[in-house]
Amino acid sequence: MLSLFLKCILGAAVVILISILSKSKAFYIAGLVPLFPTFALIAHVIVSQQQGAEALRKTALFGLWSLIPYALYLIMVYALATKMSMWSCLGLATLCWIVAAAGLIYEWQIFQQ
Repeated sequence: MLSLFLKCILGAAVVILISILSKSKAFYIAGLVPLFPTFALIAHVIVSQQQGAEALRKTALFGLWSLIPYALYLIMVYALATKMSMWSCLGLATLCWIVAAAGLIYEWQIFQQ
């Protein structure tokens, strides 16, 4: 229970940091903060402890491939930010991320068996 509480506090701290940075002259750094591998570190520790080093390697490789949906999301936000409302832009970019992530998971399951 304490572990879950600490994770919630960490998440809240990240949101506060993003909020503070978004109001600063270096607002663009707010886009870097969510990429700190907080959750990747947690996932990697758990996978390594439960599945071993080879599973950790596969998890890291999948993490590299998962940059593709995120890159697509960012490309869509960049391309659409001035062409539509914020909510439409972010919604469409998120939909693109979901489709790309689903495709990645599907392909991974076929080729990594």
